[in-house]
Amino acid sequence: MKREAIVLLSGGLDSATVLAMAHARGFHCRTLAVSYGQRHSAELAAAARLSQHLGALEHRQMHVDLARIGGSALTDPDLPVPVAPTPGIPITYVPARNTLFLSLALGWAEVCGARDIFIGVNAVDYSGYPDCRPDFINAFEALAGVATRAGVEGESFRIQAPLMTLGKADIIRAGIALGVDYGQTVSCYQADATGAACGRCDSCRLRREGFAAAGVADPTRYA
Repeated sequence: MKREAIVLLSGGLDSATVLAMAHARGFHCRTLAVSYGQRHSAELAAAARLSQHLGALEHRQMHVDLARIGGSALTDPDLPVPVAPTPGIPITYVPARNTLFLSLALGWAEVCGARDIFIGVNAVDYSGYPDCRPDFINAFEALAGVATRAGVEGESFRIQAPLMTLGKADIIRAGIALGVDYGQTVSCYQADATGAACGRCDSCRLRREGFAAAGVADPTRYA
């Protein structure tokens, strides 16, 4: 029998690739997108489209208002999104975002019987966020074992991050081989209401460089 998995699906390039990988590994996938007060909300519509296109069993959207916390250019319109690389952890870092995302996925996984959670974090071509590193993923997996009824009763949860050590070009090549339509994805930190990308933010830069390095035409719609 195929196992079930929860896949965190933002609507961007990386999470779309992870969903395709989970399917290829034989999982029945349920996808979860989170509306957290992000200014680039067009990605939520992209997530719903990708979930259907890539054959998920079910797609859910949950809500966490991280804009009430602030501290990030992705949730506070008064903080400009940087258009050039900055030293250290950039202002586009959203405090506790992946911790909350994985917590929501963990709760749903326990209820529906899934024991695998997929997330599209990457520690190679990334912006330096602390919650995209192996140490964070390993720590959350350990937490899942002691913070859930399933865990204390002897069932283990696996937090799967198959992109962790891949460069963006390798991610794109893998996704294309699995039939991902990257024209449906939205990665831009400040995409407009139609999903058109700014072409200047860190996410756009990494995405554009990835397609160039992969030797693949960039299907991104730029504003």
